[in-house]
Amino acid sequence: MAEHIDGPLYYECMGRTGPVMAFVHPNPMDQSCWIFQMAHMSTWFRCIAIDIPGYGRSPKARDGLTMKDMAEACWEAIDTAFPNEAAVLVGCSVGSALLPYMHHARPSKTKALIMSGTGHTPGKEFVARRIKNYRERGIHYRWDYTFEDLSPAFRQTSLATYFADMFVERNSHADLDTIIRQFEALSVPEAADHFSSIRCPTTILSGSEDGTHQAAFALKELIPDCEMQILHGAGHACQIEQPWLFDRYMVDFLKSHNLFVK
Repeated sequence: MAEHIDGPLYYECMGRTGPVMAFVHPNPMDQSCWIFQMAHMSTWFRCIAIDIPGYGRSPKARDGLTMKDMAEACWEAIDTAFPNEAAVLVGCSVGSALLPYMHHARPSKTKALIMSGTGHTPGKEFVARRIKNYRERGIHYRWDYTFEDLSPAFRQTSLATYFADMFVERNSHADLDTIIRQFEALSVPEAADHFSSIRCPTTILSGSEDGTHQAAFALKELIPDCEMQILHGAGHACQIEQPWLFDRYMVDFLKSHNLFVK
């Protein structure tokens, strides 16, 4: 088992045939934020959406938690569902931050990286702010935090409230200390070649209204041959706001690298 995590991560699967596609969620959400992609991409892929420690129904983590620990735990979930198989890895925000660690842990098992809600922010100033908010406001901060992941226009919709309500309805399974430890792990600087040594097809799907949007261009330049598509009008969790476009960009990217088979 991965170190510093009290057991295997929780996951949901959809799709019975095709290659494996694994989804890793952002803060403050859980695996259900991929509901549109799971429903759609399971037409062609065996999909798995994973709860990272402290969220959904995944276990707690202890002091000393690292990004490598979480990456290994995600692979363990994939191996449990689909033993010894390679996967297309899809992430948003902290999920995207985990994907390079997953790739470096098992490069031969990583078919491609599809990252969203991400950018190159070496100072990681956002970490201290998130930890402060969680410590002051507790686990129920997740509700307000959900809206911060969305564009100003989408925040006003009933669907945004639906998702925020659903996430906090699962707070009894979440763990505040683990979420803070996860942010502490995220604050540790990456190795100098962390991005430049990625050796698989990679794309960034970035919402134009995402606070990390400009930093996405800098990240693209660090990853060899990285591609990028912009979802205009979408925020950080662009897979929720514009699933039709997010999915189309995923499919187009996979087709261009012969990773999509009908």
